[in-house]
Amino acid sequence: MTKGPEIGRWLLTLLAGWTLACGHTHADKGPRALVETTEVKTHRFTPTLTAYGTLEADPDKVLVLSLSHAGLINRVWVSLGQRVQAGDPLIDVVTAPADRMLYLQAQSAVDYARRELQRQQRLLKEQLATQEQVDAAHKALRDAQATLEALKRQGKDQSSQLVRSPREGIIARLDVQQGQRVQAGSPALLLAGADHLITRAGVEPEDLLRLRAGMPVTLSSVFVPQQRIRAQLRDVHAMINPATRLVDVLIPIPTDQADDLVLGSRMIAAIELASHTGLAVPRSAVLRDRQGIYLFTIRNGVAHRIDVTTGTEQADLVEITGNIQVGEPVVVTGNYELSEGMSVRESAP
Repeated sequence: MTKGPEIGRWLLTLLAGWTLACGHTHADKGPRALVETTEVKTHRFTPTLTAYGTLEADPDKVLVLSLSHAGLINRVWVSLGQRVQAGDPLIDVVTAPADRMLYLQAQSAVDYARRELQRQQRLLKEQLATQEQVDAAHKALRDAQATLEALKRQGKDQSSQLVRSPREGIIARLDVQQGQRVQAGSPALLLAGADHLITRAGVEPEDLLRLRAGMPVTLSSVFVPQQRIRAQLRDVHAMINPATRLVDVLIPIPTDQADDLVLGSRMIAAIELASHTGLAVPRSAVLRDRQGIYLFTIRNGVAHRIDVTTGTEQADLVEITGNIQVGEPVVVTGNYELSEGMSVRESAP
């Protein structure tokens, strides 16, 4: 009579012990990784577009010096890239004989017109000439004097002319050399403003829709990367440069930061695009494998893989989108050892 209940209790005890033993063994055999986590946060991202270019003279501040008359370049006082001050000698030009002859002829024409006017005035007093003839003589003298004055302004009254710099600047281009014969109006050199420089950079045509004038830019020299210049995007061109196959953008250099820069330097421009807010995690939280980009989040002490898409990177933060919310913990240390469903132990970051 008593054997049945005793056997039942024995079987229940055996079953409970087996269950506890199995559960204990399963927990002990599962791997437990030590990890550090941080929470997903929102962050204001400002993406940048990197462009490469060259430091040039601002085309709006370049002065073209042309030769006023034909002649022979007797001496060139400057060289390409040289800084000059206002009044410094630039070019010595010997006036061409034909131009010099034009001036002498103009002088003779003025002398003749003056004598003719005097003669007509004398004849008018003697009633041998009319007032109309005197007026015509007046006009002839004024015309001859105007021609002579124009030739003087062109320097044809001198056997040679020394061209001086009208302002401080940099010789950006030199088109003449000693011994060269030049014609009137020939460009001699380009004088760039010493404190008016720009960076001409190239961007891909597909990036044009993301750019607009006034965007902040950080400039640095390829040769002096530690030097940083804050500037603004001024112009975005509307055609492809045939030489570079890129679209030119112009970035003026602030005048107070132009002294230590050299024309022709290679520059890096980091153009700050429109800002936006997104989910952000540390760079160390993002992993990659053949299946894509992912990270691990912790739920109830268990690691779960979450596939994500990355966006803008800024400092040590990466923008992400995926099945994850603000405030969820993501693994930043120890995530390389994890797999889906692995038990973990968290430590303070």
